Amino acid sequence: MYDCKMISALIESMRPRQWTKNLLVFAGLIFSQNLFDLHLLLKVILAFGIFCLLSGAVYLINDVRDLEQDRAHPLKSRRPLPSGRLKVSVAVASAILISAVALPLAFLLNRNFGLVALSYFSIIVAYSFWLKHIVILDILAVSCGFVLRAVAGAAVIDVSISSWLILCTSFLALFVIMSKRRHELALLGENSTGHRKVLYEYTPHLLDQMISVVTASTVMAYALYTTSTETVSKFGTRNMVLTLPFVLYGVFRYLYLVHAKNMGGNPELVFIKDRPMVIDILLYVIVVVTVLYLK
Repeated sequence: MYDCKMISALIESMRPRQWTKNLLVFAGLIFSQNLFDLHLLLKVILAFGIFCLLSGAVYLINDVRDLEQDRAHPLKSRRPLPSGRLKVSVAVASAILISAVALPLAFLLNRNFGLVALSYFSIIVAYSFWLKHIVILDILAVSCGFVLRAVAGAAVIDVSISSWLILCTSFLALFVIMSKRRHELALLGENSTGHRKVLYEYTPHLLDQMISVVTASTVMAYALYTTSTETVSKFGTRNMVLTLPFVLYGVFRYLYLVHAKNMGGNPELVFIKDRPMVIDILLYVIVVVTVLYLK
């Protein structure tokens, strides 16, 4: 059933480049000041691996579901399923097998983590079959997937889930997803609804308005988080505010790439290939670790 070419196509369909989104599971570890606890670090690494498997299975399901639309897309038509390099039967069987392995492993690792992983898988599968066709709910469903990644990282090491973590992740996810929708409209033009029917409900002006709201909300939520009494009391320092400039630059840089460079279609490439963005993220992590661990 599987040969080398088929395995290569299968892995490509699971989109390893997009697994960078699953790095959100490390947020709970870092901000709970447990980064150097090897036992907890190992649990989070295993959680990251499980989410990579689950997201890979979801991508396979989504590609099977969108097969005809992807064949008409100028870029997605090159994927293994639309191009014919991967059989539908192999993709379906692999998705079932991967999810049947990953979900029990999630519950074995930690019951609460397993529940979050199951919720993530259920919502994203529901998105693939139903929610992606309902205006606004399509964006909120994908955003929920990002939030659950962050929540899962806290659940797997049994630390409290901060409301700030949920707020900041939600706004940032909405910002990225709405920017991607705008890119799809700009790229496909009049053919956009043939690829994704829900795009008929959106206009560039509407998305620009929505992006403006979540952009301001993202920056404001993070600024309030860094200066809140709760944060200062928890970390014993007011220096988290020093990380705010890197968040501001990252948001503005992303807006620049979306509007001036037309790069909003592949967020994962922006975060790993745009050199100023990569440097900004690395500096942000360095400052966060310095503030939280080297007081």
